[in-house]
Amino acid sequence: MNSYVEQTIKRVIEKNGHEPEFIQAVKEVLESLEPVIDQHKEYQDVSLLERLVEPERIISFRVPWLDDNNKVQVNRGFRVQFNGAIGPYKGGLRFHKSVNQSIMKFLAFEQTFKNSLTGLPIGGGKGGSDFDPKGKSDNEIMRFCQSFMNELQKHINHNLDVPAGDIGVGAREIGYLFGQYRRIKNTFEAGVLTGKDLSYGGSLARKEATGFGLMYFMREMLNANNKNLKDKIVTISGSGNVAIYAAQKAMEMGAKVVAMSDSNGCIYDGKGIDLDLIKQLKEVERKRIKEYLLKHSDAKYMENIIGQTPAVYTIKADIVLPCATQNDINLETAKLLVQNGVIAIGEGANMPTTIEAIDYLIQHNVLLAPAKAANAGGVATSALEMSQNSMRYAWTFDEVDKKLNDIMTNIFKMCYDTSKEYNLGINYVASANIAGFKKVANAMMAQGVI
Repeated sequence: MNSYVEQTIKRVIEKNGHEPEFIQAVKEVLESLEPVIDQHKEYQDVSLLERLVEPERIISFRVPWLDDNNKVQVNRGFRVQFNGAIGPYKGGLRFHKSVNQSIMKFLAFEQTFKNSLTGLPIGGGKGGSDFDPKGKSDNEIMRFCQSFMNELQKHINHNLDVPAGDIGVGAREIGYLFGQYRRIKNTFEAGVLTGKDLSYGGSLARKEATGFGLMYFMREMLNANNKNLKDKIVTISGSGNVAIYAAQKAMEMGAKVVAMSDSNGCIYDGKGIDLDLIKQLKEVERKRIKEYLLKHSDAKYMENIIGQTPAVYTIKADIVLPCATQNDINLETAKLLVQNGVIAIGEGANMPTTIEAIDYLIQHNVLLAPAKAANAGGVATSALEMSQNSMRYAWTFDEVDKKLNDIMTNIFKMCYDTSKEYNLGINYVASANIAGFKKVANAMMAQGVI
């Protein structure tokens, strides 16, 4: 390993030993950057990597709120403003019980390169809370969001940091957050949050963007390797926003989606998933995926067992789309997928595959669409929403979708060209890291030591 890269990783481990997700993300990126670092000795002279792996700012705060029993609850809030070299910090807010500083840092670090790949002027950030919206009333969620924004508003604006949604933060939560921001600031600053409802500045196609974008990237990756989506069997880990619209676009492209999941287990429907029912269960009724069987009794429900491979990955498929959470596919799962004949994996979630699993899949010629490239459609369309807000104008669904298609096609082309330039073969994980890094590094070099 390049000595500068090795020393930087060692320092990150020493300083952040209690943050495994962040360390994993840093190692995965930096190890793949060796060809570039070898060519640019000047990076070491200005400690570029040391600055790259250190967030520009971490904001941590308490979030007190009243539940429906008038009892005070307290959660922890975060905003990590990781790198603003190419534009305002941009990245989602995640409300989930697993949220901690390590997860926020890893997501913001990854977001920096993802945003760079879009070609749009946005830096990397991420935020959230260990608040769990599941089982909470609308009023409890509103009171939590208002308390969360009471602090967050001090650190964001449309030229500084623009949050959006992520796990646990959909249009409802964005609405409550925006309303409180407007109340405090006494101004209608539409571009300060993205993922808004259409009634007050949201963008058409934003809801679909991450899932659609994933499939646009997958289409390009398969085509470049003389494969296609027609008649392919697809399984999807997850049943949230990304999973639902990846499934929709996969079906439109001629694939057959037979399985989707939630944290409890998965449903398998050999005839093909009834996506309208999934949308009703998950987007409207907010129920568990097992309820699918009430309408389709011939489908099968497979429960997850703690410590074992998630059930959805045991189903034989040509294409697998992990759209749930980080580290969903470990080495054991990767071996099972290869054994079952998978030809391609598209990462709809952030860092859903461990480093060991990535290496194994690539060694066995499985095409892997890496998260920071393949799921960039969401943040790209968020940036398009910011543009529309700035113009006080709204594009049609088809206009936004075409721009998204073009962006994802260009992202794959960058990954493909970079893989050729550095002789990386089908290692699009490394080529995405390199392509995203080069723009950020150039901006950091141009702006001096800051």
